[in-house]
Amino acid sequence: MARPRAAELTERELEVMHTFWKHGEQTVAVARDRLAETGRDLAYTTVATLVRILSDKEFLLQTNKERPLRFKPVRTFEDVSGNLVTDLVEKVFGGSREQLLARLLEQRKPTAAERELLEQVLGESDPGR
Repeated sequence: MARPRAAELTERELEVMHTFWKHGEQTVAVARDRLAETGRDLAYTTVATLVRILSDKEFLLQTNKERPLRFKPVRTFEDVSGNLVTDLVEKVFGGSREQLLARLLEQRKPTAAERELLEQVLGESDPGR
């Protein structure tokens, strides 16, 4: 019996998705070239297979029928990253966002920009401000 296809993204699939999120609709060849520019030099067939898998998982959508085939992201970075963070909190930290935050802050002191962003986010979520 075949194993069901995982809903989560593998590391390589996530790398490919980043090119589509950053650059939008493109062909496999263009995605492969953009990956190579970032130091991830994969064979065309490897990228084509990853794009097919991402299309099967409904992360990418084929936008034309003639060659070269073009694909665009269906799921946004915000949607996917939000789900990955939620999974991380559940699987690693037993649902505790506090433990995740503590771990992040223990690893390295936040920069001034990170502190400012954190204050901004906390300010927006505080209706009394």
